Amino acid sequence: MSVLYSFSYFIFSFVVLSIIGLFVSWIDRKITARIQWRVGPPWYQNFVDIIKLSGKEILISENSNKFMFIFSPILAVTSSTICGSILFLVLRKNLGFGGDLILFVYLLTIPSLSIILGGSSSGNVLASVGISRELKLLLSYELPFICGIIIPAIKANSTTSLIEIVKFQEINGSNILSLSGVIGFIVILISSIGKLGVVPFDLAEAETEIAGGALIEYSGILLGFYKLARAILFFVIPSFIVILYLGGTPLNNFLGILIFIIKYFIILILITLIRNTNPRLRIDQALKFFWGWLTLIGIMGILFVLTGM
Repeated sequence: MSVLYSFSYFIFSFVVLSIIGLFVSWIDRKITARIQWRVGPPWYQNFVDIIKLSGKEILISENSNKFMFIFSPILAVTSSTICGSILFLVLRKNLGFGGDLILFVYLLTIPSLSIILGGSSSGNVLASVGISRELKLLLSYELPFICGIIIPAIKANSTTSLIEIVKFQEINGSNILSLSGVIGFIVILISSIGKLGVVPFDLAEAETEIAGGALIEYSGILLGFYKLARAILFFVIPSFIVILYLGGTPLNNFLGILIFIIKYFIILILITLIRNTNPRLRIDQALKFFWGWLTLIGIMGILFVLTGM
């Protein structure tokens, strides 16, 4: 019975996260269009795109590893959905376990790894360029991203539980109200843009340079799975930042849901503004930025939180 319940909850989470993710992705596209003095797409455009892709033929190269080629996008959307399911349990039912923060971080790396696996199994030369960039980005932004996670974990009495971080903020106020919290928020926000793979860190899928990058051979519903995973992450990652730094408002009533939506949109708007006011970086510039200044700032934030600041 528990297996059936868990599977049902996963399917429910997948449907809800897909709808929310596609809708907030449309909001991002709409804001981007307005910044660029365009009208932008209608609200249902992302849903139509997924439906259209699901009806198209799936083309698989003769030189590809067919199993890995098909499995990788499924893995991406599955890991993204599990991340969202964990957040729903934390925010809605106040459920979790010690170490769920570590599990969440591991699951967040799987979508990027699935792009690497999928691209490498396609056998395309242009895909190999995108794979190389995706792997370098993964190795670079993970370090400051972890620094941004360590800061609230230390503040909440060195815990690895998302619920304990939320409870700590309910008693002591949001983590962003401290100096180390401000530093950690900035570090994890910028690192999250790299994890989402949008400008200025969209090097792995730079259409103007490498024609789609690692996903160049993908079509049909398999490409739709990758886009769906990206849309889900557009909801999951900002929500994760809300939990770590903005109090993680419980979704137990209408007021709580409203406050959480406001906090979420603050993060989403910041990400959208950053991606629309900065040019795409070269891979060497991105590596120097993540491994250099951003990591140093993250370490500085950790030192500050250890001293109680």
